[in-house]
Amino acid sequence: MKKIILATLFFSALLSAENSIGLDINNEDVEILGSIDLNTLANYADGTTYILDASYLHTDGANMTAVGISGQNTLQGVPGLTLGFGAKVIFASDFLAVPLMAKGIYILPLNDSIPTTSLMSTFAYAPSVLSFRDGDSYSEFKLEADMEVINNVHIFTGYRNIDTDYEAGDHTFNDSFYGGLKLSF
Repeated sequence: MKKIILATLFFSALLSAENSIGLDINNEDVEILGSIDLNTLANYADGTTYILDASYLHTDGANMTAVGISGQNTLQGVPGLTLGFGAKVIFASDFLAVPLMAKGIYILPLNDSIPTTSLMSTFAYAPSVLSFRDGDSYSEFKLEADMEVINNVHIFTGYRNIDTDYEAGDHTFNDSFYGGLKLSF
């Protein structure tokens, strides 16, 4: 009950902050996603955009919560390319990690008759010094394609691989393709 109340409060804050909330699924997993543009909340208008991301991934027999912050900016000289760097905290029942992450988003240069389409890749890694409890290391890789089919409504598909290595052995937490819907407010 406590998790449901916290999730409701978190996603209520997302909706009032005029940002995005999403859901992705496959046959075995469901993930709830949210992001807040901190520049909007702080009335900050510099070239760097600061993003607070959160997600909750439910898989067969395991759950993982992630909260991260990153700074991202467009790469000069490459129109449509945005790079981001940051860190996040990963919580699982017997695993805690603080991986560093890198993200790249590329808006495809398509003609105006095709909806805005982008490709995103994310990599996060925490060595043993940033992995706690029973964790030895953490790595995550995501590749995603996104299309804005209606104003502020996106459909996306992707692949994720999450490895949680424990002191007692290695474990692939998730290795799957998924599809989803994201709404921007």
